[in-house]
Amino acid sequence: MTTENTSTHLAGVELQIGGMTCASCANRIEKKLNKLDGVTASVNYATEKASVTAPEDYDPQLLIAEIEKTGYTAALPSPPQESGAEGDDDGESPEDRELRSLRQRLIGSAVLAVPVIAMAMIPTLQFDYWGFASLVLAAPVVVWAGWPFHKAAWINLRHGAATMDTLISVGTTAAMLWSIVALFFGTAGQPGVVHPFELTISRSDGLGHIYLEVAAGVITFILMGRYFEKRSKRRAGAALRALLELGAKEVSVLRGGKEERVPIDQLSVGDEFVVRPGEKIATDGIIVSGNSAIDASMLTGESVPVEVTEGDEVTGATVNAGGRLVVKATRIGSDTQLAQMAKMVEDAQSGKAEIQRLADRVSGVFVPIAIAIAVATLGAWIGAGFPLSAGFTAAVAVLIIACPCALGLATPTALLVGTGRGAQMGVLIKGPETLESTRRVDTIVLDKTGTVTTGKMTLTDVIPADGVDRTELLRLAGGLEGYSEHPIAQAIAVGATAEAGELPAPESFENIEGKGVQGVVDGRAVLAGRETLLADWAIHLDHDLKSAKQAAETEGKTAIAVGWDGQARGVLVVSDQIKPTSAQAITQFKELGLTPVLLTGDNQAVAEQVAAEVGIEKVIAEVMPKDKVDVVARLQGEGKVVAMVGDGVNDAPALAQADLGLAMGTGTDVAIEAADITLVRGDLRAAADAIRLARRTLRTIKTNLFWAFAYNSAAIPLAAFGLLNPMLAGAAMALSSVFVVSNSLRLRTFKARADDAAAAATPSPR
Repeated sequence: MTTENTSTHLAGVELQIGGMTCASCANRIEKKLNKLDGVTASVNYATEKASVTAPEDYDPQLLIAEIEKTGYTAALPSPPQESGAEGDDDGESPEDRELRSLRQRLIGSAVLAVPVIAMAMIPTLQFDYWGFASLVLAAPVVVWAGWPFHKAAWINLRHGAATMDTLISVGTTAAMLWSIVALFFGTAGQPGVVHPFELTISRSDGLGHIYLEVAAGVITFILMGRYFEKRSKRRAGAALRALLELGAKEVSVLRGGKEERVPIDQLSVGDEFVVRPGEKIATDGIIVSGNSAIDASMLTGESVPVEVTEGDEVTGATVNAGGRLVVKATRIGSDTQLAQMAKMVEDAQSGKAEIQRLADRVSGVFVPIAIAIAVATLGAWIGAGFPLSAGFTAAVAVLIIACPCALGLATPTALLVGTGRGAQMGVLIKGPETLESTRRVDTIVLDKTGTVTTGKMTLTDVIPADGVDRTELLRLAGGLEGYSEHPIAQAIAVGATAEAGELPAPESFENIEGKGVQGVVDGRAVLAGRETLLADWAIHLDHDLKSAKQAAETEGKTAIAVGWDGQARGVLVVSDQIKPTSAQAITQFKELGLTPVLLTGDNQAVAEQVAAEVGIEKVIAEVMPKDKVDVVARLQGEGKVVAMVGDGVNDAPALAQADLGLAMGTGTDVAIEAADITLVRGDLRAAADAIRLARRTLRTIKTNLFWAFAYNSAAIPLAAFGLLNPMLAGAAMALSSVFVVSNSLRLRTFKARADDAAAAATPSPR
């Protein structure tokens, strides 16, 4: 009975979480929330959000208080228009402020750490009392730059937990304190003391050595890793902001028969508003008066404008490409199709399975074991009768060799080199979370318009009637269509100019809404548009022209009938062209083990025609924007790991839902922001290159992580038995870092398949 009551009175709450540094933090918050009575929570480290289901009357402040007890911050997200209020007077958001703070710490620590490391490694730089100079430089790095690590370690300690932050804090603090003791109470601070860079094993008591370069170097390297990670995560909410910014900001409302310009949030359901040519439609509604063509490409991705008239429904954020319209608002605010798309993007993003990085997964075991070994080492040395300083030296060596310097570099260096190489090739990878799914992807869903095709209407065929000159047909039809703003008309005008040269200007021009255009050109009464427009003037297509028109329409192309002086003179065919490289791209997908699927809102005949030309067997056509998400989810339900390539706003939710989203950079900002990988070029082959590059980058990261762990794990026993002094531990850490960076740099040799093909096709100069 309790279950029944709870299930009928549940409400969803979303909280913004702050202070998480690794996936184990998200797990801890999640466990804490799930212990509350009637609460079910899922915490996503990547988006820094907690999705909580709780009884309807549950106070969200209790959830926030529970999270704060765990040592993190939580808040209810502010509406988009109020987000700026959380920032500074300059409008800086908390995320920007956090990133700026991290950047300042990184720059400051790098400037101070470089001379410390140089003095420790190069004996010629070790002047009298150089150790004290190192202390002055290293102290701000360890205390100020490393403060986030120390703070997180203290929070973890209070809650009986340990993370990478704990290891960084304990290791660097121990090295710092030991160096202070060696300088002031040992022999390290005496004049003339030098530390030659040598790889010999030392069993000294350690009071003649300082380890400030290790403390400063570790802090700097780990800060660098954190900074690049945070910068990539910063984009998580950008898709929603881009979606909401698509809508109109102001609207011309009809009140008392007069137009009044008001902000969009003052519009109410039932209000009538005016949309002039070229303006965005303010919100979803029904046309009360007027005829026009609506360019919905920003929202649907489809290239051909839709003819609308009185009684037709229109969608907010689409563009009026033709005449003046009066629209009655039917949905506003969060009920509009645009807002629902934004919600779908948000749901798909937060619904993604949390991908924990390998370093975070292992840290739960690795960190406590390393600290336990260090404590055990100290106890064992003291128990065996050795001096306290000798045991402490061995314990510090364990902590330092266990410090995750190479681990901190493993992901960001490979990501930096991989993404840098990708950018040169027109491929933008957003972050390390993106890479894991590329290895498992087996199905790639391709949007048609703007992805496989150009997304722009082009004049593709000219069919003159018997006895009609082709150039004359182009000149007269092109001259007339050039005065229309309709995209099909513009495609004809551009094509006619390219073939026939300069076009004549019409002496008169009239746009016949929904049918075409008419006017006088070179003294001839010219008609261009639908067959019905010519029929209105008792002009009929002959058998050959009618057959050519039907053949074009069967292939999903648009046929424009042209006539003048009482007779049909020809047919002009306009279509959305397939990109010349699309067929090659499909072949490359198949070579990568991917099954291509064509997904489009166009009719089945058009979709199958395009699919046949490029070599795609599976076609899913006539889908609405919401259905695209359902198609991706259905494929995932069948056990497939799905990549999605698209470019329109309608693709954004599907891109976010897919295991791997790839957006064409020639498309909308919303699609680009929702995707995991952006293809700057409009070339579909870049998608195949992106997947190959992402897979290789992931392999490099895994290799880096394996060697970083193996290096540390093998060296910890040596340090515990006194065979590795902290100075040598610092050198070992440097070498492991060099290996990781060198391995990452090999990604610079990655080449695009298109580049390889071009190089092979280019004849030798001789």
